Amino acid sequence: MFPSLFISHGSPMLALQPGESGPALARLAAELPRPKAIVIVSAHWESRDLVVSSGEQPETWHDFGGFPAALFAVQYPAPGQPQLAAEVAQRLSDAGLPVRLDPQRPFDHGVWVPLSLMYPLADIPVVQVSLPSRQGPALQEAVGKALNSLREQGILLIGSGSITHNLRELDWHAGPERITPWAREFRDWMVEKLAAEDTAALLGYREQAPHAVRNHPSDEHLLPLYFARGAGGAFGIEHQGFTLGALGMDIYRFE
Repeated sequence: MFPSLFISHGSPMLALQPGESGPALARLAAELPRPKAIVIVSAHWESRDLVVSSGEQPETWHDFGGFPAALFAVQYPAPGQPQLAAEVAQRLSDAGLPVRLDPQRPFDHGVWVPLSLMYPLADIPVVQVSLPSRQGPALQEAVGKALNSLREQGILLIGSGSITHNLRELDWHAGPERITPWAREFRDWMVEKLAAEDTAALLGYREQAPHAVRNHPSDEHLLPLYFARGAGGAFGIEHQGFTLGALGMDIYRFE
């Protein structure tokens, strides 16, 4: 059975400058069996209610500005899979989670950046589930639980976000060896609670974790972690690191 994954996708420039995360993602993909399809929750599709992408050939969306032209030239032409999208929507509905389909949704960079490093041929179907961020981590755990048995069908479930994400406090000249203490303390607290399966602490992280609001002024980049946790089992660390002083690049798996 596939694990579920949480991937810190970092800056969109990861697609061109993969640093240490790129090889870690490539190794992870090589270790896993080839998935029949991928279902992914990205921090960059915030919505009021649950939505599932159902198009046959989603476009690659460069949902950012101020980056080099080479990044805007990157395409990730993976197909969608309308039949799987309908199954995902049905499972969510059966779990009491209202949902609708969106045949027009493109792949945002929270989807195509990490997947371009894992599966560069873009030949595995991808279905995206939106992130109703105002409904918090408990909803994401419920979404993961509703979809977890898809792993038995050879489908890879991924939450794509960031273990820390405060863009205003990044040091754009910092190398990977420099880690801001408040970012490290938050990351280490999250790892400790994940390993202990301390659900109450994890759901209440904004009140309990050190420097929680400083690391996540808004929590859309952390919420995909809860999807991955709900979809999987025992917690494990695949990769750890920081870029720009305070941008966590951790990758976790839930067996």
